Amino acid sequence: MLAFFTIFTFFSLLNNQRDHTPINHTNLPMELLDKAKNYVAEKIGEMPKPTASITDVDFKRVSRESVEYLSKVNVSNPYSTSIPICEITYSFKSAAREIASGTVPDPGSLKASDTTLLEVLVKVPHSIIISLAKDIGADWDIDYQLDIGLIIDLPVIGNFTIPLCQKGEIKLPTVSDMFV
Repeated sequence: MLAFFTIFTFFSLLNNQRDHTPINHTNLPMELLDKAKNYVAEKIGEMPKPTASITDVDFKRVSRESVEYLSKVNVSNPYSTSIPICEITYSFKSAAREIASGTVPDPGSLKASDTTLLEVLVKVPHSIIISLAKDIGADWDIDYQLDIGLIIDLPVIGNFTIPLCQKGEIKLPTVSDMFV
């Protein structure tokens, strides 16, 4: 009889029923599943997750096809094991339009309990830069927005995307930059 009372009390608490009204047994499996999902989601939400920030976006070089900019991303891993990075996606925008986008497939992994510096190379075709002439103006720079999605594979959770965004101004290469 005590065992029955304990089980009855347990199910009553799960249903948030303080009085001892009968339990609807037809919905019990679904209610238990929903409560289990909510509990797991809450616990996963409290877990520490890797954090990242864009530390620099700078001119790298000029090629025949494009101007290359190098962005540096610092990623901090709170776990004692390395974490694989699935891919990095990027979108480079100026004058409210996307001028370059792409992915960096399989960029390696994050060091365990450490900070990892990742480099994302952004290639902007010359034809796009010419079309931004009114934004370039007299100061020979463009206003930009760089959006990066760092997709990592977290144990138990699965793929997790860390979204990053940075806005700023970046200098365009001069003639002397082309011959360096």
